[in-house]
Amino acid sequence: MAKRSGGLRFQPSGGEKRPQIPTGKKQRLGIERLANDGRGIGFIEGRTWFVEGALPGETVEARVLGARSQVVEARSERVLTASEQRRLEPCPHARVCGGCNLQHLPAADQLALKQRSLAEQLSRLANIEPTAWAAPLSGPEFGYRRRARLAVRWDNKDRRLDVGFRASASQDIVAIRECHVLVQPLQALLPALLTTLHAMDKPQVIGHLELFSGTAEAVLVRHTAALAATDLQRLETFAREQGVQLWLQGEGGPQPLEPAYTLGYRLPAWDLELAWRPGDFVQVNAPVNEAMVAQALEWLAPQAGERVLDLFSGLGNFTLPLARIGAQVVAVEGSEQMVERARTNAEHNGLDGAHFYQADLSKPLVEAQWAEGGFAAVLLDPPRDGALEIVRQMTTLGARRVVYVSCNPATLARDAAELVRQGYRLERAGVLDMFPQTAHVEAMALFERPA
Repeated sequence: MAKRSGGLRFQPSGGEKRPQIPTGKKQRLGIERLANDGRGIGFIEGRTWFVEGALPGETVEARVLGARSQVVEARSERVLTASEQRRLEPCPHARVCGGCNLQHLPAADQLALKQRSLAEQLSRLANIEPTAWAAPLSGPEFGYRRRARLAVRWDNKDRRLDVGFRASASQDIVAIRECHVLVQPLQALLPALLTTLHAMDKPQVIGHLELFSGTAEAVLVRHTAALAATDLQRLETFAREQGVQLWLQGEGGPQPLEPAYTLGYRLPAWDLELAWRPGDFVQVNAPVNEAMVAQALEWLAPQAGERVLDLFSGLGNFTLPLARIGAQVVAVEGSEQMVERARTNAEHNGLDGAHFYQADLSKPLVEAQWAEGGFAAVLLDPPRDGALEIVRQMTTLGARRVVYVSCNPATLARDAAELVRQGYRLERAGVLDMFPQTAHVEAMALFERPA
């Protein structure tokens, strides 16, 4: 999430202390612009208001969610004067569900917001701009999400089971009947799944649910106590009738109801299939993931036989395509379990040009044998906290080209500044629209170091 204080008009310190604004208070205000997280920004009496569901140029009635000092967080309750940008949200849950916060904004404007957010972070935090901006990589607006977690809560007082997503800025659960961002096979499962859950004798033991769609559809049921025999039978009947895999998770890791279950996803452009299990990280948007891999390979431009380092390599999402086009890939990941899964994926796809290692990538690469000999190019796909320790050591790896895939523009900007200090140039950068209908920004950047 972008910093909420940068560049905004706050009342200076000192002077008479004003009373705090109570939660729940309603306020009419005009919206001047959008914050990077998609909330509208308005100003009243020296306070800065961040308003969910509001657009620039609108007059809204907002309800206060919380306030501190000169910052007020609120939600639009009524739009009194609508922006020409505003569209009617396709999903009936959009205004209360915390999953999608930008359905009221057209797709082109969502992309423009994300591009602006990336550019502002690079400029403000690193004082750099790429030599060229890449066009955003995007896919379908809806029906894109192949993995989702559903919250489950039993209300003992009302004897009611709520199944859905967390409400915006709340721990409350919005009980859903449909979800427009799920891929169609998962959308089709929801009615039967909800019917099954509401018929259970002891639904209070369900912690949460996870839905998966790839080479097969699967439902993971996380339970906090043993399932009643009748409830397990109901779930088995649901799975059989819907043709989906049923996975269960109690105290240990996820386990398939049938040992023969296999679950995976395909990368057709490289004739690859990657196996994965519930709990493994996998990109939720298949079309954008394929476009992202293709662009990363194009930017890395490895020649046959060149050594390429893939850091935070996971299941092999980049490693295996790189090996398929002839690169000699060293893949490094923090989780030994994921290293084994990626190694198995390489073997099953007949690839012998990839080598897999486990290492703590938040620490210096002291005497790492896999780093010996250097690399022509490096690819990084780190978690939200970035890869500062690794980029500090980039010149020791000898790479002329570095492709950085980021799920957090702020840490990308921080790490980009470090790469520039080491003599790299930011040649290209662009947005990956992995999560349409949200303000979440993913990005890719290409750095090159002159010979």
